[in-house]
Amino acid sequence: MGATITQFRKETPSDARQVRSREALTGALLALLEERSFDQLTIREITARAGTGYATFFRHYPDKEALLGDVATEEIAALLTLTIPILTEADSYESTKAICAYVEKHRKLWFALLTGGAAAIVRAEFIRQARELPDAIQASHKEWLPSDLGVVYGTGATFDLLAWWLSQPKRYTSDYIADILHRLIIAPLVGDSALPRRLA
Repeated sequence: MGATITQFRKETPSDARQVRSREALTGALLALLEERSFDQLTIREITARAGTGYATFFRHYPDKEALLGDVATEEIAALLTLTIPILTEADSYESTKAICAYVEKHRKLWFALLTGGAAAIVRAEFIRQARELPDAIQASHKEWLPSDLGVVYGTGATFDLLAWWLSQPKRYTSDYIADILHRLIIAPLVGDSALPRRLA
């Protein structure tokens, strides 16, 4: 897919009926993503699950990628907002914990986004949005590491670690995963030596 999912987004509706329709379509997409890959889903299946008419879908979205875009772009932006303190503070561990706690709080949604059939599309959007962070935030603490490579690696590796976590049958706590994320990905990138005591 050449286009990014944000190119498909439409303005948020203000009419209550339109809001309900979009929420129903979003919920249906998320439920179906837990069952099958994104590529296998049809708009008819989404509208049937949502209890809306087929024509109603096209009043809101031109295609199913646009529906996914509505779901993914807002969640990714919220998660990336939590990463800004990681890149600007000396002690990034508490911010890493906040990221994992957020994903845990919205576990069902993130499971669908990170491990479902649309994971590749969402991963690309995750990296795209991270690249748009201000240059000062993107800057690596490592002189030998190009800033853009640091963003791509850090964002992609974080995505992969979170996807692994959510797909595990054992329910690891968000603090446990934050410890791993911080030691494996965050601390080496930002140069934070203040590792949590149990990992030091």
